[in-house]
Amino acid sequence: MKDLAGSPGTITGLVLRLFQCLFAAGSIASMASTNSFFNFTAFSYLIASMGLQVIWSFGLAFLDACALVKKKALHNRVLVSIFVVGDWVTATLSLAAASSSAGITILYFNDLGGCGFGQECQKYQLAVALAFMSWATIGISSLIMFWTLAAG
Repeated sequence: MKDLAGSPGTITGLVLRLFQCLFAAGSIASMASTNSFFNFTAFSYLIASMGLQVIWSFGLAFLDACALVKKKALHNRVLVSIFVVGDWVTATLSLAAASSSAGITILYFNDLGGCGFGQECQKYQLAVALAFMSWATIGISSLIMFWTLAAG
């Protein structure tokens, strides 16, 4: 298999995974710091999706770090296939959660004449922005994984 930038066991792959994990964790922290996020299904879905993203990204970042320390390539066809499926599933869930949460945030912030929750709306907006940033990095990573699988 070709050694593409961002493929498993490379420095860029590790950096992508760490950014995915950090953005998702930031989104969870921002959303969970509000008092009423659990009242909205879309926000609960965002927390669940970003939680899955943190677990998936942290696990793959750990694998990348181990491969870098041991100087081994993670280009096994079965392993990369699992990475491709996992990345596409988490990317789809992250995009759906971020989009639905953005819709609810826009509904409260713009369409209902301002946000009656005060500082919570800014935290909702930050959580959605971080969720989209996490999705962008997982999207990049999933495309790289797909290209790595196709090149092998």
